[in-house]
Amino acid sequence: MMALNTSRGRIGAATIALLGAVSVTACSPGGLPADSTMARLADAGEITIGIKYDQPLFGEMGTDGVPEGFDVEVGRIVADELGIDEDGITWVEAPSGQREDLLSSGAVDIVVATYTISDERKERVGFAGPYYVAGQSLMTRTSDAEIASALDLAGKQVCSVEGATAADTIARVAPEASLVLYDDYSDCIEPLRTGQVDVVTTDDVILAAYAADAEGQFKIVGGAFTAEPYGIGVALEDDDFRLWIDDVLEEAMEDGRWLDAWSATAGAILPEPQVPHLDRYEAE
Repeated sequence: MMALNTSRGRIGAATIALLGAVSVTACSPGGLPADSTMARLADAGEITIGIKYDQPLFGEMGTDGVPEGFDVEVGRIVADELGIDEDGITWVEAPSGQREDLLSSGAVDIVVATYTISDERKERVGFAGPYYVAGQSLMTRTSDAEIASALDLAGKQVCSVEGATAADTIARVAPEASLVLYDDYSDCIEPLRTGQVDVVTTDDVILAAYAADAEGQFKIVGGAFTAEPYGIGVALEDDDFRLWIDDVLEEAMEDGRWLDAWSATAGAILPEPQVPHLDRYEAE
């Protein structure tokens, strides 16, 4: 009997060990699925995040080399959920025309850079969110009384950014306008100030920040004429990562972290936004 019991004990121990091995294979520390992007990043303790460097309130690189803005804080929420502290975050500049390439090449893990979700972009990258909904508008010189809306842009020099949805939209809305495209919206500010261009067009929240910095030289006109849902870009077909980030955003919106991030950044100038509805789309 003793020998039999010992044998059973050995079998039981072996079974427990096997189950433990299966458990370790199925889930990484923290309950993240093994072999997932989340587990890889959490295990490494590192994440690379693409942001804007030149957009006040949303993504701006400080003179001390520390980025700030609402997008930056949203990126930090994702990193924190993975157990990654500030030292483990690498911030990479993600100009509008380079965001898809940064993701598809693996140069960044996520992009949080006033990145409007669109069906066309979903063909190249995945999107979690939206975590904010902006709207395209126009900014002119305060002294300019000729431009009140997009209907007044015929023959005008309109500045926007290569690869941005704002440029495509204004080309459709005001086909008789002359588009002047740069790499970054900050490149449009001096030409507007000096009269080389007549108007800058992009999302209202971005324009509001530039107008606030201009000490009364610029004004926003015409109101928002589109809806621009900002999403977090991930690699195409990494649906597990995309949907996991959706869960993180939903929790942050419910527990106050999302609003705290807004209040500490864009909320210094802009009103409190409505909580956006997450687009948990199914990949085709």
